[in-house]
Amino acid sequence: MPTNVQIIFNLTMRYLVSILPIILLLACQSPSQEQVSDEPDHPQNVLIIIGDDHSANVLGAYGNKIIKTPNLDRMANRGVRFNQAFVNAPLCSASRQSFLTGRYPHATGVTLLRTSFPEEQVTIADHLKSQGYATGIIGKNHFNNQANHGFEVKIERKDYFAHREANPGREVADTIAVRPPWKPFRDPARIWLNADALPGNSYDADDIGTWYANHAKQFLSDHQDTSFCLVVGFHEPHSPFNFPIEYTNSYDPNNMPLPTGSPEDDRWIPEIFRDLTEEERRGIVSAYYASVEYLDKNVGLILDQLDTLGLAENTLVVYIGDHGYLLNDHKRFEKHMMWEPAVQAPLLMQSLSHLPEGQTLNPMVEFVDVVPTILEAIQAPALASAQGESLLPLIKQEVGDHKDYVFSEFLADNKAMVRSERWKYIFTTGKRDLAQGYATGNPPPGITHRLYDVVNDPDETTNLYADPALADTVQVLQDQLINWFRETHPNSASVSQDASVEEQLVTFCEPPDKGADLDAEL
Repeated sequence: MPTNVQIIFNLTMRYLVSILPIILLLACQSPSQEQVSDEPDHPQNVLIIIGDDHSANVLGAYGNKIIKTPNLDRMANRGVRFNQAFVNAPLCSASRQSFLTGRYPHATGVTLLRTSFPEEQVTIADHLKSQGYATGIIGKNHFNNQANHGFEVKIERKDYFAHREANPGREVADTIAVRPPWKPFRDPARIWLNADALPGNSYDADDIGTWYANHAKQFLSDHQDTSFCLVVGFHEPHSPFNFPIEYTNSYDPNNMPLPTGSPEDDRWIPEIFRDLTEEERRGIVSAYYASVEYLDKNVGLILDQLDTLGLAENTLVVYIGDHGYLLNDHKRFEKHMMWEPAVQAPLLMQSLSHLPEGQTLNPMVEFVDVVPTILEAIQAPALASAQGESLLPLIKQEVGDHKDYVFSEFLADNKAMVRSERWKYIFTTGKRDLAQGYATGNPPPGITHRLYDVVNDPDETTNLYADPALADTVQVLQDQLINWFRETHPNSASVSQDASVEEQLVTFCEPPDKGADLDAEL
């Protein structure tokens, strides 16, 4: 009889022979093949971060040497920066609802500040929710209604106030000077524009921007195992240029850049800005810079969470300003205008495994292009109602250009713009003095045309409209503006093509919004 040792040896050999094919198969399969099969070839998630009234001029990645924005600068270094990104409305609600749908403001039905966002408009959240994505919006949305517009999670300012009522946070000593309550147009401009560069009544840990960032981090943690679309809308750096106690005296007003404008600006300066001293203007700019730095810190909290959770490789991150802002450009502090610092805003995109790193793109792009770009990048079905064009071919360098013309509108002042690489044409009916509290005190100017050579006159100091040598240029730009309205405006069929250029533009520049207040502030 075989011994116990022989029995064990025979059984062992039989087992090894039986599993030998499996061992050989595993040995032949390289780790790189496993990695390729498991690694998706496109981003799985979407994160959109929005700065409010953020001028591209106040961001390190766009060349500003004073502002401290290490987190957004890092995002630009890890992704794509668009150097000529144009908003389709220099107004919060109109711009936001435009780029969330990929539709021009007049097509969304939101061109005025307080217009309720129509529920029938399809947002990127509506679209991706139907594709199985988890959706959320945290912070400012400016929907002007209680609808969720496709966002399953919706956290906003009122939720922060409820939180602070239940959790007052660290007490701020009476000896620390803080901003008074924000009362735009009721207080003098120097107060509601924070010329003293005062912090809000909170420390960083308790402030609203940090609270939003922490909720965004929690959303990412809660949804790290499923595809998601998250939008985070910060209030900064919108006036009164909020920042917490720790950011006090971050920027010396004496070191702040202060554009001087030109004599052509004087006719159009709102009354509320005329009495501001140079010292006050520099103080306003320093408060804005501190608010941008605080915004950047909170963006960094979210980006760091992506890295911590291992989501950065498969998340398409978009940073966008809802529009720009004039920081004494043309002697004023606001948006609402068609000058470059108001209609250009930051646009950054990052997806570590799927987009180039450190890429800068100079062709003109529009904010309506953001949603089509996102959907193509994540390989989701296109949104049929979107009017923008994907930027992915530009990013992949399959094309060298994007659009010959970009457009913007501010219909509270019956104003529209078309811009080419060299020329900018602006039309306004001038039927009233400037709206939303920015009146000049002068009589309504009537129909006004402007033409700027933005290559040779980048500060837009000289209106060339009346130059007879440029009549053909004006006509081309007017034709482009009318064609844009005709192709995208829901009421274009009611505007006669036999009407004069001015008659057509007057009709198209009338806001389509129903029941909205033209004189609503900010």
